[in-house]
Amino acid sequence: PGQPERQLGRRRAIAEQGRAAAEQGHAAGLFLVVIGGVTTAVGVYGIGYVRGLEHGRDPLPVLGGFTGLFLAGMLLVVLADDAFVFVIAWETMSLASYFLVAFQHEQPANRRAAFLYLLMAHLSGLAILLGFGVLAAFAGSFEFAALRAAALEGPWASLAFALALLGFGLKAGLVPLHAWLPEAHPAAPSHISALMSAVMLKVAVYGFIRFVFDLLGPPQWQWGVVVLALGSVSALMGILYALMQTDLKRLLAYSSIENLGVIFLALGLALLFLATDHTLPAALALVAALYHTLNHALFKGLLFLGAGAILHGTHERDLEQMGGLLRRMPWTGWFFLVGCLSIAAMPPFNGFVSEWLTFQVALQAWQLESGVLRSLIAIVAAVLALTAALVAACFVKAFGVAFLGQARSRHVRRARPAPLSMRVGQGLLALGCLALGVLPSGVIALLAPIPTELLGQGVAQATALGWLWLTPVSPTTASYSAPLVLLVLAVLVVLVFWSRQWGAVGRLRRCDPWDCGFAPPSARMQYGATAFAQPLRRVFALLFRVEETVETLEDGRRRYRLAIADRTWGLLYQPVARAVEAAARRVTRLQSGNVRVYLGWTLATLLVLLWLIS
Repeated sequence: PGQPERQLGRRRAIAEQGRAAAEQGHAAGLFLVVIGGVTTAVGVYGIGYVRGLEHGRDPLPVLGGFTGLFLAGMLLVVLADDAFVFVIAWETMSLASYFLVAFQHEQPANRRAAFLYLLMAHLSGLAILLGFGVLAAFAGSFEFAALRAAALEGPWASLAFALALLGFGLKAGLVPLHAWLPEAHPAAPSHISALMSAVMLKVAVYGFIRFVFDLLGPPQWQWGVVVLALGSVSALMGILYALMQTDLKRLLAYSSIENLGVIFLALGLALLFLATDHTLPAALALVAALYHTLNHALFKGLLFLGAGAILHGTHERDLEQMGGLLRRMPWTGWFFLVGCLSIAAMPPFNGFVSEWLTFQVALQAWQLESGVLRSLIAIVAAVLALTAALVAACFVKAFGVAFLGQARSRHVRRARPAPLSMRVGQGLLALGCLALGVLPSGVIALLAPIPTELLGQGVAQATALGWLWLTPVSPTTASYSAPLVLLVLAVLVVLVFWSRQWGAVGRLRRCDPWDCGFAPPSARMQYGATAFAQPLRRVFALLFRVEETVETLEDGRRRYRLAIADRTWGLLYQPVARAVEAAARRVTRLQSGNVRVYLGWTLATLLVLLWLIS
């Protein structure tokens, strides 16, 4: 008696658990799509890229094996429903990517970058482990369902948040924890750099969202202020450092810091509005962060693949040696241009949509009661606007110096087009950038279940007018129609083409302009990457450590030298390194070589341990 009722109750409980797991899986599903989509394009691209590594001294099976382990680690992080499995998968991802950074280990710079990356990755893992430990102490279990139900007191919740921000922020490369990123990403093979920047950094974003918005419980407004400040500083400093670079891959790596700063800036807005019970702007801010996560995965993957194609065809990463590549590598040039327009937030490409959404959230600051918080968001919006302008300048520099003008070196003049598979891989990501820019309403409709499950608030008003119009707050407040923008641009392109072929412009006689009797321009007369950024370097000189010297050679010629360093090294990392070295020197005094001294230290250690245990 009662057995059918018990079976029915058990089935209902199982169904309820399955439904809850499915509801909590929307965020994981999004990041699985990010990993799978970018990996598909990179996999096609890698067919042609690794052929250039076949005759090197580094074995390709090692590269393939650790790439597979790296991808497996990232997938397991997203699929984990238990803190124990999460941390194991996280360490697997970090260790595998260390061997990928150190793949071409014959170069000392690569070994140094790999060691720095491994050190910072372990610090990140330790902070995440401690953060989960705080949650598990209250939950009594490592399962996410138990952690979600745990009730943390105020100071303990803030401690868990601080540890999570340190761990995931370090992996995401937020300033001032970013030192490893511009060293590690350029050291890895280019298709691995694309995976690390476009995918691995997003796994850190996923971990932060899962920990703070899902497991930790109701947020405090102070958390939002901290994340907002870190995000805005990272965005501004990241793009300023990128502007100063002449190495193309280092420029892209610093640009990743800027984009992760924009993502965390939007997450900070979400925390701030959620903590003050304004759930609609919080949901919109979370959607903006997720949208920019998707966008950055596509355009940064595309740009790193473009840099790899340039390296494959010219064996050059220095912008000062490039020029004129659009004539020699036309497909790579046009795909790289799509990436530049996307990252510079130019409509109708995808970068514009997520940054416009972030600005729309910032404009909702009037809903907050605190005047200080309203002022803070206004300042952050101004920083974001400045950052957007600097991003446009940075990628005008990158594309213009690399692809336009005349070649500055012999091997660039002899550049060969990228193989077909490399062009196809870039093309897939370029199409993704255009699709996410032209159809934002459909993308937001797919993202909508995530704020619903995490915040209990949807964004139905954003897609209320269908696929043609995006209305984040309401149709009367602000709207954007990417398809109409694309249509207008297409009409303008047709008119320009018509005027050049059959209009008055096409009937003009074309000839070289009068050059006042001077010699024809050469590559040495062109603006270089350093010269392009010189005005901005003068304006923001206090943020960099600049060493600028002019040497007079024996034959009377002068040599100009410029070195720009990150001030974070001198202010944060070098003092820590010196302290560790000093402590290590003191510890070495214990190695006296006398066995009796060693036995004495051993006895003292045992006595201390016995005293602690008793």
